Amino acid sequence: MADYLDGALAERDRARLESHLSACPHCTEHLAQLRVTIEVLGRAEPESLPDEALDELVSVYRRWRSDDA
Repeated sequence: MADYLDGALAERDRARLESHLSACPHCTEHLAQLRVTIEVLGRAEPESLPDEALDELVSVYRRWRSDDA
């Protein structure tokens, strides 16, 4: 998804993903969530976030990373 959002997928792979997205509501929702996250976080500065929000973001990231291990 990251390569798709960055425009870095080869044309063939992009077409395959878009075909999949047209029939998969789960992946379509995931892509929408990624877009919103990128949009919001692209404007957020760590200094402008309340400590609780920053702590929660760090916690979510750590849980996500531990799931990959």
